[in-house]
Amino acid sequence: MLIAQPLTAEAFAPFGRVIAAPAKPGRAFLGSLIENRRDAAALDLSLTHTAASTLPFEAKLMERHPVSSQAFLALDVARFLVIVAPTLGPTGANGPDMSRAQAFIGSAGQALVYAPATWHHGMVALDRPGRFAIVMWCAEDGRNDEFHTLAQPVMVAG
Repeated sequence: MLIAQPLTAEAFAPFGRVIAAPAKPGRAFLGSLIENRRDAAALDLSLTHTAASTLPFEAKLMERHPVSSQAFLALDVARFLVIVAPTLGPTGANGPDMSRAQAFIGSAGQALVYAPATWHHGMVALDRPGRFAIVMWCAEDGRNDEFHTLAQPVMVAG
């Protein structure tokens, strides 16, 4: 069982970046965080509305975006669950290494950017439904995402 920890920049660093809105009036320009490793890809912005879930939560499916970062910006959410794992083997072709998985709980005002090829679970809203904006690079080459069904589901507690 994984025990979810608070989402902090330091703890999440091996998997990407945690960002927050500026504390003072003004803008933070963060476009360089959305990495792209394909010439033919276009920047994609999508919105998602997720149902509310509770802890403990059972993770059954992981995904990754092998050649692009993926950013999630919490638009309207109380808390959200983040589950990440390093790759199993040098290329990750065997899926995520769930023995080294980590879980985090984020809150309103936080955003995160998964580094390219980072295995992660889909976004999970806690306490009430949530809405997120998603930014990533997409192309018609079939390499936008990969999915891996876990042989053994992983339970996550808070």
